[in-house]
Amino acid sequence: MPEAPVYIFSDTHLGVAPPGVEQDVLAFLRHVRESASALYINGDLFDFWFEWRSVIPRTGFRVVAALADLRDAGIPVTLIGGNHDCWGGAVLREDAGIAYQLEALEADLMGWRTRLEHGDGLRPERDRRYRALRRVLRHPMSIRAFRWIHPDWGTRLATLSSDTSRTHHPHDEGAELETIALEMLDRRPELDLVVFGHSHATALSQARSGGVYANAGSWLEQPTFLRLTRERIELRRWTGGGSAEGDRLHAIDRRAEKALPEL
Repeated sequence: MPEAPVYIFSDTHLGVAPPGVEQDVLAFLRHVRESASALYINGDLFDFWFEWRSVIPRTGFRVVAALADLRDAGIPVTLIGGNHDCWGGAVLREDAGIAYQLEALEADLMGWRTRLEHGDGLRPERDRRYRALRRVLRHPMSIRAFRWIHPDWGTRLATLSSDTSRTHHPHDEGAELETIALEMLDRRPELDLVVFGHSHATALSQARSGGVYANAGSWLEQPTFLRLTRERIELRRWTGGGSAEGDRLHAIDRRAEKALPEL
């Protein structure tokens, strides 16, 4: 029996995405349950996520429940916090059983030595002011102070303040993040795969070292995702049909391992 693939997607921005996006995500997760060995969400699953002591955003309820069902079915779920959902806590980790983290993840995925990172704050010059703001927003004192705001007001404030970054599609179509990833792959030849989100621009390209850069894109544009097997990585579009495979848009085969020197 063939080994079940790994699925990766990002940037669905639930809460402000059109109503059909949440339905597509839920349908996609139901089918992933039947065919995946693991699921990785590379940031900005929610346009806003915050955990008060006894309240969570209403828009995330059904998706969190679906992710908890995946975990109950024995499928590991990992969520890398993005710039819109960087305030996860006990609800995601303990109640839903999601492996939630803010820092980049490096792991072996289907034999690919992989680095997953949302990608916010990586551009040296264009993200300089954002990096300073991020340190403030993620500081424990800021999070503690925000909990004193009524959830309705807090959600409204966060949604309004995130409007610019949510609707902005980079003028370079993600080219700067792609350059950063390709340079990382050439600098670190031990990596087979670097996956970013954030740019809302799908990508599947190969560095000189043979490593691959991938970006699953944003479901605000079209429902695209990555499908990873030991042999190849594929960029696919969810079609809402009877399987989680969807339409294949592009694929790159995994580079062959370097031959061992003869003794």
